[in-house]
Amino acid sequence: MEPREGGPARHPSYEGVWRFTAAAVDVSVPQARHAVRDLLVRQGVPLHDEIMDGLLLIVSELVTNAVRHAALLSPEIAVEVAIGPEWIRVSVEDNHPYRPKALEADWGQTGGRGLLLVREIAQEAGGACDVEHTASGGKIIWAALPLAPMAPGPGAAPQEPVVTSPRTDPSAP
Repeated sequence: MEPREGGPARHPSYEGVWRFTAAAVDVSVPQARHAVRDLLVRQGVPLHDEIMDGLLLIVSELVTNAVRHAALLSPEIAVEVAIGPEWIRVSVEDNHPYRPKALEADWGQTGGRGLLLVREIAQEAGGACDVEHTASGGKIIWAALPLAPMAPGPGAAPQEPVVTSPRTDPSAP
């Protein structure tokens, strides 16, 4: 957005960072997904339907992973949503020290592909995802997506988003 004559640049009203906690139990998965969707609608985020669907699937996968794999050491998880003028980032934090890696597809297995799916959704949208350790010994798994899908074009390579950490100030360029 261009600054007005003589005035500072104005940021869209939907920008901000929201964080909520939930118990690391199965019912938190749909609750987190609905809470994120309701937040985005309430804030009037101009999110393309494709990106919304991918984002909500990412929330479900990340919360499911925390519930299934971290609940023993982390009875509570935190979900954070950060929205900038052109991107959105969701992260899930738990206190379990294990840092998972996206698994390669093994179609013979019935599970174990959640982070692979998150990575694929993020990359296809032109976003990114990563896992980071917290100062307390836990981890944060995050994914950042553009608000609008990438414009297809010949030879167009996905651009990395400016977002590199779940703690980045969403108002920063």
